[in-house]
Amino acid sequence: MIWQLIPYWTSLVTPLIFGLLVQPPLTQLSIVTQPNIVLLMADDLGIGDVGCYGNDTIRTPNIDRLAKEGVKLTQHIAAAPLCTPSRAAFLTGRYPLRSGMDAVNNYRVIFWNGGSGGLPPNESTFAKILQQQGYSTGLIGKWHQGVNCISRNDHCHHPLKHGFDYFYGMPFTLISDCQPTEPPEMDRAFRRRLWLYTQMIALVTFTAALGRLMGLISVRWKTLSCLAGFSLLFFLSWFSSYGFVRYWNCIMMRNYEVTEQPMVTDRTTPLILRESISFIERNKHKPFLLFLSFLHSHTPLLTTEKFLGRSRHGLYGDNVEEMDWMVGQVLDAIDKEGLKTTTLVYFASDHGGWLERQEGKRQLGGWNGIYRGGKAMGGWEGGIRVPGIFRWPGVLPAGTVIDEPTSLMDIYPTVVHLAGGVLPQDRVIDGRDLMPLLQGTVEHSEHEFLFHYCGIHLHAVRWHQKDSGAIWKAHYMTPIFRPLGAGACYDRGFCPCFGEGVTHHDPPLLFDLSRDPSEAKPLSADTEPLFDIVIRKIGRAIEEHCRTLTPVPEQLSLSNVVWKPWLQPCCGTFPFCWCDKEGDNELANL
Repeated sequence: MIWQLIPYWTSLVTPLIFGLLVQPPLTQLSIVTQPNIVLLMADDLGIGDVGCYGNDTIRTPNIDRLAKEGVKLTQHIAAAPLCTPSRAAFLTGRYPLRSGMDAVNNYRVIFWNGGSGGLPPNESTFAKILQQQGYSTGLIGKWHQGVNCISRNDHCHHPLKHGFDYFYGMPFTLISDCQPTEPPEMDRAFRRRLWLYTQMIALVTFTAALGRLMGLISVRWKTLSCLAGFSLLFFLSWFSSYGFVRYWNCIMMRNYEVTEQPMVTDRTTPLILRESISFIERNKHKPFLLFLSFLHSHTPLLTTEKFLGRSRHGLYGDNVEEMDWMVGQVLDAIDKEGLKTTTLVYFASDHGGWLERQEGKRQLGGWNGIYRGGKAMGGWEGGIRVPGIFRWPGVLPAGTVIDEPTSLMDIYPTVVHLAGGVLPQDRVIDGRDLMPLLQGTVEHSEHEFLFHYCGIHLHAVRWHQKDSGAIWKAHYMTPIFRPLGAGACYDRGFCPCFGEGVTHHDPPLLFDLSRDPSEAKPLSADTEPLFDIVIRKIGRAIEEHCRTLTPVPEQLSLSNVVWKPWLQPCCGTFPFCWCDKEGDNELANL
């Protein structure tokens, strides 16, 4: 009887075994445990600057290849429209407001390497969790999350204190002051006022002294000496910081060591690329996390000679095309080491392009495509909608486009999950694991609401009404564009978050992004039957969201952002801070 059943069982088991053996690659995620993770983040890149997002004049073949071989997100949202808060949210998976990394004033980013503000030591970055899971973790490029707290060498905000085993790059951000041939960028209007005040005080002192010598006025020499001393002290008080921006902020570090002060900008790009490829080669035999935080495409748009004049969009286009080439070099290094199928690659920008960044007739900022607004604007899409591309051959379906709302904060839970880590249970994590959405096992993003801040001020809220497909967005504050009819704050250089430079809306401006992604036609109760329902729904979401917020120290307060000489990283004996420890290193031919 048993022998008679053998052919029957064989006929059942054989197809089952065969079916398991030929399962499609998308089911093999459980086999690839702890993939390598390469995160590529551009600086100030507009969503309209990339070929796969609609640009047909700037050539980005390598970024486009990532999209072709992976998943492209069309509604990928930064948690803030400026570098410091956006990157803080990216690293922690939390709105920057929760860590104190969003501004209560007009100083909305880390302003000095010698400031005391920065990403708090008690924040848990994804790098810290991956480090605990056995990953080699490296950050190459821009940090902009602070350095020290109390003393020059405490490094409390440094990348190595936030989970990175290796750091090479700028602890600050690239600015035009770093390039001696470029006009100053940092606090330009404030510096002009300081020069004016200095000249006025000096003129008063000189006039009084001359009048005293000529017998025209009766004033004691002691009073004139005090006035002259005050003039000198006032000048030194600001010139000691703003007069040496290139030495204080434009530095390169390897781990805790300052290697260039000031940085030699001609070789920055090849050094960053060399360090990135070297990190991959050194760590190819164990899981690694590489966060390549480009200095491209932030002003002063450092571009090597072989890319100058190659694009149809001047220096900015040249710079973007060079960054795309760097992306290709990193992808080639991954392929060369045989890591393509075991490596998740992600590409994004920290926020939208800087529309107001111009020098004369030269446009030095990015383009945000069809989306309104740009960098520094907390609510308008152009400031926060960014490229978002994932590639993982054999795990993520190639050539996929996802229109669901996602956030840069989602990277945190996504990579923690892939590394086998556990999310912190003692704090709110605003990001959501993207793997189910990227693999196509779920249809919708987990985000129902996304809150769009400008500093600590809530400017807009997005509601994804999943049953209808509508993407409602309510604006409670919007910046006032100048000149009238322009699409940005060209009179200021940056749009403000509060005060006279914004308009408050009651009722709020309402758009349905699924029908009007350019936010060109605000809806009203007369034109949209659901207007009142939507506004009430979003209002309740804001109330619930606000209940999750707790007071934290303000990292970008005025006392934290001002320059403190005793906190300034220095490769010599302060204030004699200059060195070039890379000068003798032979650069690879990249």
